[in-house]
Amino acid sequence: MTFAVLGPLRGWRGDTEIDPGPPKQRAILALLLVRAGHPVPLHEIIDVLWGAEPPDTAVNVVHRHIGALRRLLEPDLPARGSSRWLIRGSGGYRLDVSPVAVDLGRFRALRSQAAYVTSPGTAAELLTEALGLWQGPVAAGLPSEIRSHPAFAAVDGERLAAVKAATENAPSADPVIAGKILDLARQTAVRHPLDEALQARLMLLLAATGHQAEALEVHQRIRVALADELGLDPGAELQAAHLRVLQQEPPAEKPEPATAPYVRPAQLPAGLAVFAGRREELARLTGTGPATLVTIGGMAGVGKTSLAVHWAHQIAARFPDGQLHIDLRGFHPDGALTAADALHTLLEALGIRPERVPATLDARSALFRSLLADRRVLVVLDNARDSEHVRPLLPGAPGCQTIVTSRHQLFDLVATHGATAVTLDPLSTADAAELLTRRLGTDRVDREPDAVTGIVECAGRLPLTLAMVSARAAMNPGFPLSSIAAELRRHRGGLDAFTGESPRSDVRAVFDWSYRILSPPAADLFRLLASHPGPDCSPVAAAVLAGVPEADLRAPLTELLRAHLITEPAPGRYGCHDLLRAYGTGLAADTSGARRRLFDHYLHSAYAAVELMFAGRTPFRPGPPVTGADPVTFDDSAGAVAWLGTELPALLATITHPGPESARHRWQLATVLQPHLDRTGRWQTQREIQTVALRAAADRHAEACAERSLGFAEGRLKNWPEADRHLQRAVEIFTAIDDPAGRAHTHRLLAFLANQRERHETALEHYRIAADLYSRAGETVGRAIVHNETGWTYILIGAFDLALGECRSAIERHREAGHPNGEAAAWDSLGYAHHHLAAYDEARVAFGHALRIYRAVSDRYLQADTLTHLGDTEHAAGRGGHALDAWRQALDILDDLGHPDAAGLRDKVHSQAH
Repeated sequence: MTFAVLGPLRGWRGDTEIDPGPPKQRAILALLLVRAGHPVPLHEIIDVLWGAEPPDTAVNVVHRHIGALRRLLEPDLPARGSSRWLIRGSGGYRLDVSPVAVDLGRFRALRSQAAYVTSPGTAAELLTEALGLWQGPVAAGLPSEIRSHPAFAAVDGERLAAVKAATENAPSADPVIAGKILDLARQTAVRHPLDEALQARLMLLLAATGHQAEALEVHQRIRVALADELGLDPGAELQAAHLRVLQQEPPAEKPEPATAPYVRPAQLPAGLAVFAGRREELARLTGTGPATLVTIGGMAGVGKTSLAVHWAHQIAARFPDGQLHIDLRGFHPDGALTAADALHTLLEALGIRPERVPATLDARSALFRSLLADRRVLVVLDNARDSEHVRPLLPGAPGCQTIVTSRHQLFDLVATHGATAVTLDPLSTADAAELLTRRLGTDRVDREPDAVTGIVECAGRLPLTLAMVSARAAMNPGFPLSSIAAELRRHRGGLDAFTGESPRSDVRAVFDWSYRILSPPAADLFRLLASHPGPDCSPVAAAVLAGVPEADLRAPLTELLRAHLITEPAPGRYGCHDLLRAYGTGLAADTSGARRRLFDHYLHSAYAAVELMFAGRTPFRPGPPVTGADPVTFDDSAGAVAWLGTELPALLATITHPGPESARHRWQLATVLQPHLDRTGRWQTQREIQTVALRAAADRHAEACAERSLGFAEGRLKNWPEADRHLQRAVEIFTAIDDPAGRAHTHRLLAFLANQRERHETALEHYRIAADLYSRAGETVGRAIVHNETGWTYILIGAFDLALGECRSAIERHREAGHPNGEAAAWDSLGYAHHHLAAYDEARVAFGHALRIYRAVSDRYLQADTLTHLGDTEHAAGRGGHALDAWRQALDILDDLGHPDAAGLRDKVHSQAH
């Protein structure tokens, strides 16, 4: 896929142009392209499309367009597969496409390259090439109210800045290039008549190219415009340009660079003969082409240097003037090699005698750039500490290529020099096995595939740890790999199995090199994050762990990210590799108090989210949170849904955490999450965590809640004997402790499962008991829910008139109680009854009410359920096209949720479409 957004929005799959769709869908794609590689929050997408007054359906319209874009960009993507490019997360969407696949990305890369070349003429050529990519205003053709949004206006501003820079460099350029820039500057000056900086540069370029009279006309024109429209005189820059034109000053000439004898270096270290994997990263590196700056980052032991050297040998032939390599020792315990000392070494490698090396850093850097001017040299700067460490070592020549490796994120090199950043994750399982095969031989690895899998898993798929394990196996050829795998499992969760002969091959020592340079706040935070039970966490959760305001964590989090001691798998989510987690846990003092605070935060936040989504259906209310564990607050159901979707892995990890400080949280959090897990079809997960909750139950009420949730999960999985046993046990305990509301809820679940087995009379009896118990407990919402579920049961047995009465009663009771979710469910049931009475118009009206409420409360699963019912009604009424549209909307939602109900609906859509 390639895209153009500098002008009309266009896209191609290979040589075939695609249609980006209707205007709002085009606007979303344009916004994602402008922010390619970065998340775009949902609220910003809505702001671009509708401004300050979005409709109630805005969120659903965006989701529908996103679904259409996924099908457009990846037509062969499996229905429930993960998108390669259009990624959901952090409350919005991110388009992951290569910068070179978008004309805006190529424009930005050329502009960045022009910013650090030393030759003004070369800079002018690069900027001319960049500006040649523009075919009109960004996203031309979109409605003006959308194009005026700051997201697009800022990109138009980038073009203006590039024109100014090109105009400033044009006097030193080839006459043909200078002529092109002059024409462009004239056109741009007309569109920006009051931009003094642009007009001043245009005047100087006109004078430099022999158009002095026109330059004076430009000055007179802007002087009058400033006076008439703004009441201002020309500023200092415009006055200085006017004076230079009057004095006919020639453009300043730059001195010729210093010359020096040149020696062709060939310093690349030997490549790793057993290098394995990294095909995707190598393809990306190769795709960067020549004349670029590349950074390779990642945690300690992930194989940065091996990849850099391997790739450098692959491309060395492109650089006939040689290859330079230096280890900057950025994290060495004895201190890093300074930039000045590194330049001394590099200059000597290029033929400069030691006594001729300049004394200052700036002079050495200038001489280094001069020696490489007009040459094609590959420079590998290994193990840099940060961006400032390597900035003086960057050649200015466009024909050179620099590869920098570092444990730190070299953000400034990407931001100011246009570097292409490649961050290494641990090897894939297949690549890790390939590495073992290359080190130990195919025969030995193929004999024990299960042992290989165990070794790969325990070693964390890091090249460093895999190399250490391989070395142990190679030095003991008589050892079966299964014995080595068993030894690693004994040390699981620790680093004792990866202790090497020297600090370079000792994992704990290698991690120490990164840890010891942290500031105290960052070191404290690293130890606490290592104790977090989930795969990652939010800044809010990190602040709760640390017991400080969230704002105080920004600097420590950034420091840890730059050091690659933690990762950011999605924007605003922070985690770390298992071995780093083990390392951090080994450093930590007692963190049980911090974890207890975190678990309380998760419990109360989850309760707030679930109660907002399922008012009246949360069967347990936790006590007040401990100090410092303030829960997240939610403005609406959409926020609650998004929070649960993001935090669910951490919540589940909290439930299964083995520490004593989490004992009471296990059953409480499992009980709170039950409605959400059931609604989203995570029934296997439900069974697993409710089993944990039952073991952790601290009293009879806890035991009853866990039995009830576990029984319902077993029923969802159609394990009927187990379901009956657990639910009946729950009824017995709730009866013994005199909890009528708990009994009522359990009878409702028994009724639901009875309907699943077509035992409708049994279901009605359970609902009768539940209604009486809810009345005893004063639970009006529970009584209303029973009305609706009884109505649904009447539908199942064909008693549609009785169903209408129950559903209408449910609607009224829910409305009186202010319970929109329940009211929507009752409207859906009422529509379903009308459908079976062939009253299709009445059914459509009822389904419309249900959809409106479900969208307002952001209950996406039940939106899909009602859309499915609406499609059935349209189909029965002979409106096949409307039916297909409703079913497809429902399928998009179910696919996005990964819900098991999607499979049956997909068959229905396919059948109707064909």
